Amino acid sequence: MAAEELRASGTPFSLSFSGSGFLVLYQVGVVQSLLELAPELLKSACKVYGSSAGSLIAAAVVYDLKEVFYANAREVRKTLLGPLSPKCSLLANIKTVLQRWLPEDSYQVASGRLHISLTRVVDGQNVMVSEFNSKEELIQRYVDGGFTGLQPVSSLEEAVITVSPFTGELDICPRDCPAIFYCFQIFNGSIQISVENLCRISYALFPPSIMVSQALFLLL
Repeated sequence: MAAEELRASGTPFSLSFSGSGFLVLYQVGVVQSLLELAPELLKSACKVYGSSAGSLIAAAVVYDLKEVFYANAREVRKTLLGPLSPKCSLLANIKTVLQRWLPEDSYQVASGRLHISLTRVVDGQNVMVSEFNSKEELIQRYVDGGFTGLQPVSSLEEAVITVSPFTGELDICPRDCPAIFYCFQIFNGSIQISVENLCRISYALFPPSIMVSQALFLLL
């Protein structure tokens, strides 16, 4: 169901932000556009799902984190191996930023509305966490949920607006032309087989230049 139809019908709906790596700026651009064009859509979402970097976008529904992601991309590009460099610690950087930006009662606001996809270590199964007891618990991430739940959503949800930086069978995503390629399902996510998406996968793993990042942010 289209976003306009959801708003008009009054049907309860949720938002789902996929795992995206360094393509997270595309999703930040989506949030910024919604804030300008349809702020009630963000406020009306009863649940906000996030996986991997998408879990940070759920926070961006309330907090503007665009400059934070630009700063992280610049930091990672300083090393030859990018995110694989032993000198690079994205998790530590993100934790530091969240500690600084989120208020002490952020866990109370998040509980029940923010749903984060995680991978359980003992059996490799995907789990969804939606209740938090402290700001520190809200920030902690054990194993990246993108490995088992790329596009997080509850099986009980009837109306979900999906957001992803990869072209596929999704509500909000880049639209490659011509769209004649097949889509495949991976970790509960839909990705179209195309040259453009192959480039996006490489950008998700290794941060693109600031110019490309800005283009991703404006790609709507």
